[in-house]
Amino acid sequence: MKFMNIKNSFKALTFAAYAVAVCSAFVNTASAQSVEQLQQLRERAQQSQSGAATPSVSPLSISTQRTLPGASASANTMGQFSTQPRNGVNLPGEPTIDTVFPAQAPMENPPFAANLFIGGFESERSSGLNDNYLIAPGDKISIWLWGAVNFSDVVTVDNQGNIFIPNIGPIRIANTPAGSVNQTVTGKIRQVYTNDVNVYVNLLTSTPVSLYVSGPVLRPGQYAGLASDSVLYYLKRAGGIDFQRGSFRQIDIVRNGKVVASADLYAFFRSGKLPEISFKDGDTILVHPIGNTIVVETGARNSFTFEFLNEELNGGVVNYFARPGEFASHASVSGIRNNKQFARYLSVEEFSSLKLSAGDTVEYIADHEPQIYRINVAGAFAGASQVMVDKGARLIDVLDHIEADTTLSDTQNIYLLRESVAVKQKEIIEEGLQRLERSMYTAPISSTGEGAIRAQEAQLVADFITRARQVEPQGRVVVSENGEIANILLEPNDTIVIPEVTDLIHVGGEVLLPQSVVFNPDATTEDYVAWAGGFTERAEDERILIVRKNGNVTFTSVNDSFLSSNDSKLEPGDQIIVLPAIDTKILQAVKDITQIVYQIAIAANVATD
Repeated sequence: MKFMNIKNSFKALTFAAYAVAVCSAFVNTASAQSVEQLQQLRERAQQSQSGAATPSVSPLSISTQRTLPGASASANTMGQFSTQPRNGVNLPGEPTIDTVFPAQAPMENPPFAANLFIGGFESERSSGLNDNYLIAPGDKISIWLWGAVNFSDVVTVDNQGNIFIPNIGPIRIANTPAGSVNQTVTGKIRQVYTNDVNVYVNLLTSTPVSLYVSGPVLRPGQYAGLASDSVLYYLKRAGGIDFQRGSFRQIDIVRNGKVVASADLYAFFRSGKLPEISFKDGDTILVHPIGNTIVVETGARNSFTFEFLNEELNGGVVNYFARPGEFASHASVSGIRNNKQFARYLSVEEFSSLKLSAGDTVEYIADHEPQIYRINVAGAFAGASQVMVDKGARLIDVLDHIEADTTLSDTQNIYLLRESVAVKQKEIIEEGLQRLERSMYTAPISSTGEGAIRAQEAQLVADFITRARQVEPQGRVVVSENGEIANILLEPNDTIVIPEVTDLIHVGGEVLLPQSVVFNPDATTEDYVAWAGGFTERAEDERILIVRKNGNVTFTSVNDSFLSSNDSKLEPGDQIIVLPAIDTKILQAVKDITQIVYQIAIAANVATD
């Protein structure tokens, strides 16, 4: 009847459409002057109506695709729904973790064992059956009998916990371990068939169970899995324990209102222990609120937030879990006692017997006073490149233990590289750069034209400052002059540099061909600059920097009569650095820039670097 009604309705709609088309054509052709023209218009209407004719429609051919709004681009039709899992798509107005949980800042010291919930307990589960799995109603068991009696079947454990075998009767196997099923069923069968019958029994599948996860977890609810799955599997399904509120130490499995097992994730993390339990339908995994916490901030391999039981609140337990570093000698403890601030600074041994309180903060500190220094040796020497010296050692004492070839090592021009001096040089350069920035950005402007010029100058200075801040000073310390060596105190990680004997003079900076030239005792600075191609257009020929082999620095010029003195006389291994000239017509802070250029040239040894 319904098909006939649809067919009649479709015919009526077709006739109506034809009538509308004819009438429309008639209206549009009211100006037709002859019967032939009306006939032509009628034929055109019939052709257009037949071209748009709809094929026959069957109720079985109607699309039945069901989707959720937002699941696809074609899911805008009212009344459609999805029969597939939502795959994390939230319904309008549905609560999410972002709307349910208060906003929390990331923890600097996350809970100990928190990385358990980034493991593969959910995604890497095995399809095999655990031998300790307890048989439950709904499990399927394969049974083969051959010999005097042949029989094979797959039986299902009924609601009473039994399986039924013809001529044998019911066999109760509920709560029997999977590893004992074969033995249990075989024993019952052999009570009936005592001779010439072989038996093989195998557990094929286990029935999924559904249990609840509750307490401070991210997504509490009901989850399905195998009875042999671990507690961690279900906790991972529930999103893991809430770091701020949930306990890693007190996790109970509740069955019929009673606690049948408890899990301690610290025991699993340290020794791999988890409760051996076979879950049943309706079980509840209950995570308790977080207990006493101790925060270990720094100085330990495990710098985490620890949760301890009342009897574990002592320094020895914290040392066991936190594992202080090898060089940690002391522990700093801070907290609250009787509503008053509490703080102690103890050795690690004394800390192990200290009673702690919930909320305490612990830091492990390496507070050993260094008594032995490491001194590095570089340059032309023989032997080890490091020397261990006692605190208070001096340079001459160490040089007596360094092997050197006097024909290849220039022991008269030794110098030091010291980390503390490099830091100080860096600070001096930074102060000069900051002073330069202030002078450029705070200079008064008297006109619009001057403002435009100052803006261009500021950009040039900013580029110069950016490059200057990338310079790393060497921290060179001059300790030798005229063959005498200062017997200074050494600092940890000092580097003693013994230069090699050389016959070269190094020329660099604003010259056309920076290079090394063979030393000539009769040559002057002007000669070496000429051999290096002469000055560039940007060269400052009035102040030429000479860096001695021992690290000392002097200034000279090509026209200076001072060249004839012994202080400015060049020696093999010296470096001639021609600095760039600063155009006073362009930049206002010429003095500051020139000073910084000199400091960088001396501190970073730009002639060779």
